[in-house]
Amino acid sequence: MVNIIKVLSEEFNLKQVQIENTVKLIDEGNTIPFIARYRKEQTGSLDDVKIREIYERLTYLRNLEARKEEVIRLIDEQGKLTEELKNEILSAEILQRVEDLYRPYKPKKSTRASKAKEKGLEPLAEMILAQNIMEGDLEELAIAFVNEEKGVKSVKEAYDGACDIIAETVSDNADYRKHIREIYVRDGILVSEAVDEEEKTVYEMYYNFQEAVSKIANHRVLAINRGEKEKKLKVKLNTPDEKIIDYLKSKEISNESAITTDYYIAAIQDGYKRLIAPSIEREIRNMLTERAEEEAIKVFGKNTKNLLMAPPVKDVRILAIDPSYRTGCKLAVLDETGKFLEQGVIYPNEPRNEVEESQKVMAELIEKFQVDVITIGNGTASRETEQVVADMLSKYTFPKKVTYTIVSEAGASVYSASKTAQEEFPDLDVTIRGAISIGRRLQDPLAELVKIDPKSIGVGQYQHDVNQTKLGQELDGVVEDCVNSVGVDLNTASPALLQYVSGITKTIARNLVKYREENGKFVNRKELMKVKMLGEKAFEQCAGFLRISDGDNPLDKTAVHPESYEIAEKLLKKLGYTLEDVSSGNIRDINSRILKIPVKEESNLKITAKNTRLKGLEALSQVKFREDKKSQKEKIKERINVLAEEFNVGVPTLTDIIEELKKPGRDPRDEMPKVVFRSDVVKFEDLKVGMKLTGTVRNVVDFGAFVDIGVKQDGLVHLSEMSDKYIKDPMEVVQVGDTVNVTIISIDKERERIGLSMKTKRSKND
Repeated sequence: MVNIIKVLSEEFNLKQVQIENTVKLIDEGNTIPFIARYRKEQTGSLDDVKIREIYERLTYLRNLEARKEEVIRLIDEQGKLTEELKNEILSAEILQRVEDLYRPYKPKKSTRASKAKEKGLEPLAEMILAQNIMEGDLEELAIAFVNEEKGVKSVKEAYDGACDIIAETVSDNADYRKHIREIYVRDGILVSEAVDEEEKTVYEMYYNFQEAVSKIANHRVLAINRGEKEKKLKVKLNTPDEKIIDYLKSKEISNESAITTDYYIAAIQDGYKRLIAPSIEREIRNMLTERAEEEAIKVFGKNTKNLLMAPPVKDVRILAIDPSYRTGCKLAVLDETGKFLEQGVIYPNEPRNEVEESQKVMAELIEKFQVDVITIGNGTASRETEQVVADMLSKYTFPKKVTYTIVSEAGASVYSASKTAQEEFPDLDVTIRGAISIGRRLQDPLAELVKIDPKSIGVGQYQHDVNQTKLGQELDGVVEDCVNSVGVDLNTASPALLQYVSGITKTIARNLVKYREENGKFVNRKELMKVKMLGEKAFEQCAGFLRISDGDNPLDKTAVHPESYEIAEKLLKKLGYTLEDVSSGNIRDINSRILKIPVKEESNLKITAKNTRLKGLEALSQVKFREDKKSQKEKIKERINVLAEEFNVGVPTLTDIIEELKKPGRDPRDEMPKVVFRSDVVKFEDLKVGMKLTGTVRNVVDFGAFVDIGVKQDGLVHLSEMSDKYIKDPMEVVQVGDTVNVTIISIDKERERIGLSMKTKRSKND
């Protein structure tokens, strides 16, 4: 049996104890965010991404072992299990190998070979396989197998049936399939052609396309797959068939002088062309698709994380606009907390073009509600509406500066028609709900976007083409990690947000809100235990991620887990602080107080004396010299080790407690790129090659990034234009939400495509 812990340790280059502890914590039912945040001593401070990767690989390896046991049992029940075969199955490292080994014993539907066996032709096949008949008449050899009652009417039919049996035998050989699969990967060429060369489609670059299986980019695989699915492309795999047949012949034919050799060779050729080639081609296409989908899903996950972790714009009043043409632009005014204040509809775009009237309505709302920011959804009619807004801001004078920004509206329509939206705004039209969502996405992107199926957020590539189950699992994990890294205000969070907190189910989330409504605000984390269905295990998992900003215990607004409150209080007392200092934020000088903690000078003296063979004052002076040379960071770390030993707590946990006490309730999103606000607009007609602009990254794909530079169409920064140095992955340079400086390098007015560069140095040939 494979030692899974050892395998994982080697694959992830981690100590076995780290893997053992991580697997144990997972098996005990702990969530990944909880393990990553509160069990660092056991895991060696592995982050949530690495733990999730370990969990996925652990699941695969366990499924592999389970399948091995099942296959061994199934073959043994047939009485065909040998020790050699059993060992081969047990040593298999991938599921494909197990299935290849099981293939000859797997019950099949009716095949040409099975029908031939039913006709009694297996002995004839065995004669051909034996290759020991050197002379005689081929017809006489097979005449005994002609039997009209069994459906064998001639010698030819007898040989055809025997060859069908041989073809399937060759096809079922696990080693052959493994070798041929490797040849396909190494030498295969993926070829696509147009179904109709005259038809203009988005797949024209693939009308006469070919690329090596070993080199083809993932996004091309997905594009070709989609073109084939839409019946615009014909796709096949070109492979070195003659080379492969020669390989099979070299393995099978041991006596070319046998009179049955021609039949044997014919069976080999048939086995390859009819059975092996189509099967392996499907496997290779599936392999390419799975690889491409896996990459697309990872990109989608990273983009979604960056979108969810966009910094909230706090304390602003918003006029949100859901733009449209015929049905008008829906308006929603929100106060600083996201509370809905007013709605409206304007028709600044075609067909009504009521520009001045629309600007007047917006100006009146801005004046009446003291609006700070206008948010415009980035969907249909977005840029036309932006132009109207920019003109309005230049035309009207307001008491304070008003700016605007473009907000992704992906999934807004999904939210507006959802049960969540109906419960929040039962009396509002779905279109107004969409506008509210667009506004709230600026105020708190995470809290608003968790109300939407992550697949509808739309920051990826071919997200509708990939495996939806795997995509859903990836994105649920991303949302879970984001929610728990930020933390949730227990007294304001919606059920949609609460259900992503570690240890909280949808039912418990609803129960939390119900308890809050019936009993008022939570005053401490202990009160969580009074919520229906929230037991000790759920409390352990969720408590540290739920914040109470104005409760009984100031530690409740930090990410310090209740299990560590005693340690936190000991630390505060040791450093001369009180819990009230946490509440008032008077712990900014904690590092200077930590530096005053005495280190064990005596033990340092012994170590120095031992290492340098110095004694007395000379050794003490060496200790002090070394102490003076240490950086402040090293000194703090050294003293934290001393404190950890004193409090009998792990260094990672104590370090986290100290960081939380420095900035209680800190928001990791504050470190993300800030939102770009505008007051004017750039027209497509104004763009020129060489123009330098500032833009916001809206989407990252494996061949580059799409950047909003303030015109209708996002510009593309190709991978080759992202950096002065060579990079393989766009995410080495940018993430969704980043503000970037770009130069226009190409403009295609007919197709409204803009080529951008982020390079600081460009050659004369560029």
